[in-house]
Amino acid sequence: MRKLIYLLIFLEVITVKAEGKVLKSTLAGSWYPGTESGVKKMLYEFFSNVQLKKDFKPLGLIVPHAGYVYSGQTASYGYKLLLGKNIKRVFILGPSHRAYIEKAILTDYDSMQTPLGNVPIDKQVIDELLQEKELFQVDNRVQLYEHSVQIQVPFLQASLKNFILIPIVVGDLDEEKIKRIAKVLKRYLDEETLFIASSDFTHYGYNYGYIPFRDNVEENLKKLDLTACKYIKNLDSKGFLSYVQKTGITICGYVPIAILLNLLPKDCKCEILKYDTSGRILNDFSNSVSYISIAFYREKDVKKVEDPEPEEAEGLTPEEKRQLLKLSRAVLESYIRKRKTPTPEELGIELTPGMKQKRGGFVTLHKDHQLRGCIGEIFPARPLYQVVIDHTIDAAVNDPRFPPVRPEELDKIKIEISALTPPKEVPSYKDIVIGRDGIYMIKGFHRAVFLPQVAPEQGWDLERTLIHLSLKAGLDPYAWREGARFYTFQAEVFSEE
Repeated sequence: MRKLIYLLIFLEVITVKAEGKVLKSTLAGSWYPGTESGVKKMLYEFFSNVQLKKDFKPLGLIVPHAGYVYSGQTASYGYKLLLGKNIKRVFILGPSHRAYIEKAILTDYDSMQTPLGNVPIDKQVIDELLQEKELFQVDNRVQLYEHSVQIQVPFLQASLKNFILIPIVVGDLDEEKIKRIAKVLKRYLDEETLFIASSDFTHYGYNYGYIPFRDNVEENLKKLDLTACKYIKNLDSKGFLSYVQKTGITICGYVPIAILLNLLPKDCKCEILKYDTSGRILNDFSNSVSYISIAFYREKDVKKVEDPEPEEAEGLTPEEKRQLLKLSRAVLESYIRKRKTPTPEELGIELTPGMKQKRGGFVTLHKDHQLRGCIGEIFPARPLYQVVIDHTIDAAVNDPRFPPVRPEELDKIKIEISALTPPKEVPSYKDIVIGRDGIYMIKGFHRAVFLPQVAPEQGWDLERTLIHLSLKAGLDPYAWREGARFYTFQAEVFSEE
């Protein structure tokens, strides 16, 4: 019976379509949001928080693989480097957390599916690797339930336009096999190929059976992790593996990292982009996992970038507001009636500079003067007109507070658009001005946002607003008083009324 249940679960996440056998990622809805809009919103927010001092096309990355609320911001430092880069093929090397394996595990799936769509798997490379029978084999069950590879795919989809994937899961391999696998993979190293080693760093605490120290945990964890990074920066695989063995450091992806260090060219440089820990995020180091984003590159490919100041959004003209409302209405009608999303070109709407500005924005739907849906994004990561298109659909069908809009409701719905200024962190909640400021509150993994018009519409003062904001974030009503961070923003609000 157990075998039958396992088989049914196994078959449930594999779909066979005209394009072949598709692996549907098992992580959507748990490790990261389960909808396209939810994933995009989270990733755009991560990218908006990243300011890189160098710009280059990486040959390789080391990125973490925990749930996005834990390690996603750290991982985004590596993935933001990929934006606009010509990368056509990606190898992901991830450790096996569930199965003991003595080889590198491949798959015979044709593609992998996430909420952002399907990514084709390079079957030609898979077939070539399988010629090395002592090193590689196919095991779909291992691939199906291993999160270390799958967790990276939505980030790649958000960063690259078109690419083909080679997912590889590796076990606890000895140094000889590590070198042999690296030698085989090195054949594929070229200007359009990226190698990713998926790994978290130190797992500290009773939950992980690793307590090498009990005092100054945060400081000692950083020292332990960054000492490992010294070997990584020197591409010293032997020294890195010796350090892992000597200290017992619980770097789950030490084998993928060692393979990466062996296959990279010796003249490439290394940059530690971001370091963080779940202990810092949760303010609790009794159990903590470390996350590091590291990039490898050639010196000749580096471009210096200045620290960008947030661009002040220019005000929209009355005509631009009318055109954005026209766009939102046409998208709403078309999607609800036909499940089709028209483009501005198809609608005869000319995109002006104001509509192309990178701005955060919300689309709010009202019916009979009551809220009927409201979804948006606050960080300026993409053009305003795209924000309006996507969140018109989200407000209509993806707001969890309401059922999807029905065709018969369309005539009664009024659309309101809020075009936002870039959020700025304020020292204290006391700096918030009701009626002027929108509020974005973060405390630990909890976060919530109110648009500037919410408090005046409800007749709330500052304290009452923050109480409701805390409740919206899933916190105690007075959680805002200590340990919370606040960002404020303003909005141009315009509607069909």
